[in-house]
Amino acid sequence: MKNKEEKKQLTGQATDEQIAMWKNLYKKVYEVEVDGSVCYLRKPDRKTISAATSLGASDPVRYAEVMLENCWLGGDDDIKTDNDKFFGVTSQLDKLTKVAKASLKEL
Repeated sequence: MKNKEEKKQLTGQATDEQIAMWKNLYKKVYEVEVDGSVCYLRKPDRKTISAATSLGASDPVRYAEVMLENCWLGGDDDIKTDNDKFFGVTSQLDKLTKVAKASLKEL
């Protein structure tokens, strides 16, 4: 019987050292698992969101492609080409763009 703490091996899995390096560079790193594969993404910056929004204005798939390509840090490249894996990962992209809560009051 496998130890519960033992990580299952996924295609594209990064080392702990690689993840630490990405965290040092980008602060937040996200891991997305899909059908035995894994990829690592960073939070998109304004430039990426702007490009994805303008290029994908009439094509949601293009929006997802731009976001995935620009936020990609590493992982299984099949995620970019296999439709099932691609759509599985891109269904999580909106979670990368959480914004801080703000309030407005008239003075």
